[in-house]
Amino acid sequence: MSLAPRLDLRQSQSLVMTPQLQQAIKLLTLSNLEIEGVIAEELEKNPLLETVAPSDDAPVAERVPDPLRDEPAPADELVLAGEAAGETLDVDITAERFDDSPSDSISNAGDGLGLNGAAGAPGSEAPDIDAFAAASLSLADHLLQQAGEVLAGADLFVAQHLIDLIDETGYLTANLLDVATRLGVPLAQVERILSVIQTFDPTGVGARDLAECIALQAEEADRYDPAMARLIDHLDLVARGDLARLKRICQVDDEDMADMIRELRNYDPKPGCRYGGEPMQAVSPDLHVRRTSAGWIVELDSSTLPRVLVDRRYHAELASGAQDKASKAWLGDMLASANWLVKALDQRQKTIIRVTTEIVRQQEAFFLNGVSHLRPLTLRQVADAIEMHESTVSRVTSNKYLSCARGLFELKYFFTSAIQAADGGDAVSAEAVKSAIKSLIANEGAKVLSDDTLVELLNAKGFDIARRTVAKYREALGIGSSVQRRRQRALGGG
Repeated sequence: MSLAPRLDLRQSQSLVMTPQLQQAIKLLTLSNLEIEGVIAEELEKNPLLETVAPSDDAPVAERVPDPLRDEPAPADELVLAGEAAGETLDVDITAERFDDSPSDSISNAGDGLGLNGAAGAPGSEAPDIDAFAAASLSLADHLLQQAGEVLAGADLFVAQHLIDLIDETGYLTANLLDVATRLGVPLAQVERILSVIQTFDPTGVGARDLAECIALQAEEADRYDPAMARLIDHLDLVARGDLARLKRICQVDDEDMADMIRELRNYDPKPGCRYGGEPMQAVSPDLHVRRTSAGWIVELDSSTLPRVLVDRRYHAELASGAQDKASKAWLGDMLASANWLVKALDQRQKTIIRVTTEIVRQQEAFFLNGVSHLRPLTLRQVADAIEMHESTVSRVTSNKYLSCARGLFELKYFFTSAIQAADGGDAVSAEAVKSAIKSLIANEGAKVLSDDTLVELLNAKGFDIARRTVAKYREALGIGSSVQRRRQRALGGG
């Protein structure tokens, strides 16, 4: 074996993801609102990009037949095709209706289902009412404002420290003796300051446990009598529904116990949650699905998706001026980047439309008849049907919401596991089984249904399901067991 150095020539293949391909993949996972942020960043960096508000007189292109067989080009090819495409890259991508694009007009003569993709009817911009809302006041700020009105000096300093130790639900999470030792003040002073904080709004704040929180609210309502005090001291019996023992301890009859339980339910166990929460964000749909006489229409919501164009006129002005080599290289990079972004956004829309169109085709029974007719569906089924990779379908369905006549749904909602039918027929969706369980429990009447009884009723409906699966789905729906539901009825007096 020779140990002398030598040169060898080898061939190898490797998959390299260009920065453009990586960004194109990232664009697929973003929602329309997130895409708007990406476009805003690109507008700041690239002077050749411009946006135009959606208009009703957008040009309509001619329809292209056989849409599902037009495989989209890889994202890194978009850059290579930038210069060759010339003016065709300067396209008004969001104003076009997708029934004019290669992903339009999907119809099946066999099942009579017609699907058309569109880029959404343009909508006028409405004022952002949320922008006028005041910033949410945190619980700590709310308590500090009240403390500043009634306390001063050392007492205010102790109060500020205690308020810092109150969690978001309103409970004090520290030991008072430790607080007194840390601050170098008498324990009696800390206890006195805490009693002041416990008079602040919201009532019940500063409590160290649930019983103290409820007691503070009962005192505020002038209902903290000896019977109510004993009831609050035995909340564990209330949770177990041991009404007979509670009546003996509180020394009340059935009517008084029912009134006390009813009043107990009106108290807030987490008073601090009224403050400091993030304002609720409304979900904006990325797609709209509606039914017409010609079939189903799938369209992107263009109100949250700006129209991006390449400013060819400005590019021509810059190119005609005196430039050095570096300036020409920079201008070429900006043009290639702008062309690529326009093409990438166009391809993203077509891909989303294709995936959503296939979902609507597969789940037509849901859109017609509701959740009980939701079919089992996997990402691979959709990917195989439209000849795309499963990972692409997964990215497209992430963070996307679909609006239809039945409400607003995340695209991931339509992918559910299968439950075998009891009669050997077609499998059913797990969501359909959950809907059936929810319906049975909602209409169970005076007799509370156990999980075993639910299994029998579901088998009668054609669902071959085990008891542990019923329990899992019931818990996922936030429904208690038969024992818990029976106790709740007893505590509710019915």
